[in-house]
Amino acid sequence: MSATLDSKITAAFSKLESSGDFVSFELTPLVGAQVLAQDTLDELRDCTLFDSFVCTDSPLARFKPSSVLSSIALQNALQTPLICTLSMRDRNTTALCGEILGANAFGLRAFLSLTGDPTKLGNTDSKAVFEDNSTRLNAIINALNAGLDLTGNTLKSTPKRIYNCNVINSYAINTKTIESKMIKKIKSTKVDSSCALSAFFSQPVYSIESAHTLLDSLESANRTLGTKVSLVLGFFPVVSYKSAVFLRDKLPGVFIPESWILRLEKAHKSHDPKAEEQKVGLDLSRELFYSLRKIHNKFHFMTNNNLPLARQILL
Repeated sequence: MSATLDSKITAAFSKLESSGDFVSFELTPLVGAQVLAQDTLDELRDCTLFDSFVCTDSPLARFKPSSVLSSIALQNALQTPLICTLSMRDRNTTALCGEILGANAFGLRAFLSLTGDPTKLGNTDSKAVFEDNSTRLNAIINALNAGLDLTGNTLKSTPKRIYNCNVINSYAINTKTIESKMIKKIKSTKVDSSCALSAFFSQPVYSIESAHTLLDSLESANRTLGTKVSLVLGFFPVVSYKSAVFLRDKLPGVFIPESWILRLEKAHKSHDPKAEEQKVGLDLSRELFYSLRKIHNKFHFMTNNNLPLARQILL
């Protein structure tokens, strides 16, 4: 890996771990031999809106190319820091440890650790591994950063710092559960008096109230544990009635206001549903983003690889 890219990774995480602005963009690899279409790569290469890209790991348990190998390919192609999503669902502890350590040798140094969606949501008949949950991934990264393997033996060489982030739900009926989950995850990453967790990336947020709950919960968790973990608010622009209903009915830990559903349903029944849904959804998403930006400055955009849609919100 070039020294320039190495310095970009350090700079991106310095912003993420500080009070500075931070914006990332989610990339989902295509099912094929090419990670992304060439025109998409060219468009992303010329884009300067984002501090980092985040590569998904088979969301909803649907078959996708390896997130680790895809992240390495994308980071090399785009010369922009990649955060590789990594789940416990498809690999055991030994495999995960080996992948993280091997990825480090290729310059991939950042991970978004999660447990993974259940396989019943997927499109194959594969069985889940689920040897543990995301806290086990936190422990693996802690050990590798300390120069140790899974058995506590010293590695032949210490990897460059591995940055670790976790995912958090954006909504809960009992808001105290969000804070308790944050505390549990942060505790699993603490090393001596320090904390190895850089940030929480939230599920999509659709109300100022949800954002305030997340920010207040993390402030309380950090105060309790003496840590400084950052929060990145997930932002998924909803531009269709179908997407809104899916988020409401199928994605646990996400709350989309009924007012959004009703307005998009009305657009869905109009004479030009696709155009009207997109207009209504874009207006709602823009209004929300402008409101969120007044109270926070770190965002993660999820648009199904649709860069023009992200531009319409950000610019």
